[in-house]
Amino acid sequence: MTQDRPVTLAAIIGAHGVMGEVRLKLFSESPESLKAYKSFEASGRTLTLKNIRPGQNGAIARFAEISDRNAAEALRGTPLTVPRSLLPPLGEGEYYYADLLGLPCVSTTGEELGVVAAVENFGAGDIIEIERPDGKRFMVPMRTEAVPEWGEKLVIDAAFVQ
Repeated sequence: MTQDRPVTLAAIIGAHGVMGEVRLKLFSESPESLKAYKSFEASGRTLTLKNIRPGQNGAIARFAEISDRNAAEALRGTPLTVPRSLLPPLGEGEYYYADLLGLPCVSTTGEELGVVAAVENFGAGDIIEIERPDGKRFMVPMRTEAVPEWGEKLVIDAAFVQ
């Protein structure tokens, strides 16, 4: 795991009003969780967070470097990232999606399965999508019955392998 790899916490999805505020799609728990970071890397530039509040389907934020609607609109689609090393430490059994992506996967019988290509959550818990070397993909619930071990690689219970 690379501690300085950028992790996307939000993305700018458009302007809000005429004073340079932006609407954000959040990939973190809440707008409050973003207040822990003073600045974000945004496609080669640094944005300094001045204010953030809940908004419809995400959050509304003001950055020191964005002063009008045109500047806000120009950043539509821009991811807001921080280095992985700035994220809070994890408790036992916790993980960040960013840490799972790209990890090699093996079955409990030793079969090489591929790598984690995506992590989804459709409301009933996290699901990892594993891409096999031939490009085919399958999904496994990220529960201890299906994934008894993870770290430098994920070990998938053979009963869940497709």
